[in-house]
Amino acid sequence: MADDAFTDISGKTISLDCQTHSSFCREFTVSSPKVSIGKVLVYTCSVWLVAYIVFFFTENTAVLSSAIIITLVGMMLHIHLVKVDHESLLVIGSLGIQVTSSYASGRETTTFIEKSKIKDIVINEAIYMHQIIYYLCVLLKDPSEPNAVSSVVPLFQSSKPRLNCLEKVYRSCQEILSKC
Repeated sequence: MADDAFTDISGKTISLDCQTHSSFCREFTVSSPKVSIGKVLVYTCSVWLVAYIVFFFTENTAVLSSAIIITLVGMMLHIHLVKVDHESLLVIGSLGIQVTSSYASGRETTTFIEKSKIKDIVINEAIYMHQIIYYLCVLLKDPSEPNAVSSVVPLFQSSKPRLNCLEKVYRSCQEILSKC
């Protein structure tokens, strides 16, 4: 089990944990930093301060109540739907690939791609916010034409690791898939 520190495209520290279950099965987990209490406190105080200023001039208590409810609902939605704690890629040479995203609320989404549907795993590049980024993706075979690609499934969409991290995962995936 190796645990290495890398950075994402924004320069924030992420960690890559590689677990080898067998020579044909390896799991990669990219973990993002936890939710910053300082940021949450700043956003909450900002919203409540604006609400209090509006309340001061309007003397309407619904403004304060609305600010509290909006802040709490917003935080719950962010934790449940947006903030991904870690993403994992389980590569099983004879079966396929399983992609799992675990959210801060504990919710998980899992997708399995059968080996027979996988054409290849590649590192692709894209333009994102005025910069060129790299991402790991699975190319799926077109059922009607075996040499064509029907779709592209990007991996590690939330953590967005840099190229050095992607290369490590890519080489390991190619090694496992070439054995089978």
